[in-house]
Amino acid sequence: MKKPNILYIQYDQQRYDCVSMTGKYPVRTPNLERIANNGAFFTKAYTPIPVCAPARQALFSGRRPEAAGGLWNPHIVFPVGHIDAADYSWTRAVHDSGYATGYVGCWEVNPDAAPSDYGFERFVSRGEINKYVAEHTPAGAEYKNGFFGDANPVPLEDSFTHQVARHAIAMLRDFTASGKPFYIHLDSPEPHLPCRPSAPFDTMYDPDKIPAWDSIGETFDGKPYIQRQQLYNWELENRTWNEWKRTAAMYYGIISQYDDAVGRILDELDRLGETENTIIIYATDHGDMCGGHRLIDKHYNMYEDITHVPLAIRWDGHISPQRYTGYVQTMLDLPATLMGLLGMDVPEGKFQGADLTNALIRGEHTDGRDFAVSTYNGQQFGLFCERMIVTEGYKYVWNLTDTDEFYDHASDPAELKNEIHNDKYTEIIAGLRKKLYGELERCYDPIIGWNKKQLLEGRKL
Repeated sequence: MKKPNILYIQYDQQRYDCVSMTGKYPVRTPNLERIANNGAFFTKAYTPIPVCAPARQALFSGRRPEAAGGLWNPHIVFPVGHIDAADYSWTRAVHDSGYATGYVGCWEVNPDAAPSDYGFERFVSRGEINKYVAEHTPAGAEYKNGFFGDANPVPLEDSFTHQVARHAIAMLRDFTASGKPFYIHLDSPEPHLPCRPSAPFDTMYDPDKIPAWDSIGETFDGKPYIQRQQLYNWELENRTWNEWKRTAAMYYGIISQYDDAVGRILDELDRLGETENTIIIYATDHGDMCGGHRLIDKHYNMYEDITHVPLAIRWDGHISPQRYTGYVQTMLDLPATLMGLLGMDVPEGKFQGADLTNALIRGEHTDGRDFAVSTYNGQQFGLFCERMIVTEGYKYVWNLTDTDEFYDHASDPAELKNEIHNDKYTEIIAGLRKKLYGELERCYDPIIGWNKKQLLEGRKL
């Protein structure tokens, strides 16, 4: 029997509430629904770290990025570590087991190593696609709205999203013809700001018909100072929803554009007769503020906008259509789960995530996790360490050098009111601190040494 193929589709800065499967905001993603509605859609998936390169390092290592020093994106402020190409690589193990392998798009795993060091035979880089797009950009094209997004004069067929699809389809055809099982990994930068959808997606959404984010009324009262400071770092202090709604329309548009590209890839998989024998993963590294809490991009917060992410896995005939409601730590759990689905052994102690195979295939939800943890270590505006734990109804954020945060999602789903000093939640907060400490200790997080009592005993002002 032929081994199952793997088609891994990843996008950058995709909010959980901005795909049609969640029904929260009016974004149309019918092709992502083809994956989610025919497989498992995860309603409580969280990124291990809401920063691009470290999240990818977690995916390729199966370990929290702090374990290898992958604290933030490379070449930002201070040098940073990364996973060692000489260490165990599950992607290399897949290749060595007989898979044809290809990678298209963003490579942020190790700046000193190539995808070939991790088992990928073919590689189409982000730079190569960017060069193609630049060559097909109309003369005199200007983008006047900066990070806030513009309509793109590049024709749809020549856009980055659809060039990724073109290369993916070429690999699908070549690998299928070879008769070998394949693993194709796609990593596209959309909808990372600045969002620039091509026609017809640039006008697909009317800004005046887009509902404001629930958190647009943020005041930052009782919250860490650095969040309010971000308004000034980005010159956002006077920006209202009247300005943000156009950015949101561009964000919606580029999401629907990449969804169209995904549809083309799925259509080719159908045409080749490989859909039934392919494990299809749709994932993202983290979300995007896009005006939520009046903020932009990510960084210096642990709001749902950037930590809660969409995730879907489809494998026809093996994974029954389902809404998976357990907590998932995306980039940590995916390596273990994919290796489990393939029936491949992993050296003991290499992964820090959970193998969800039994839960997905046999409905045995026995991993017992009732929480997810996300971390943050700083970026271009200075270093600031955060550790977050989210569980049913509550979120606790440990900010090591500022006030902590606690949100009651039942009464405050938009996370506008910090309840950290509300005596009503004292015991709940203490329990979450202990649970967070246990997870950080299990994953050898270096931050807990000097700060153990601060976390466990709440020794803060």
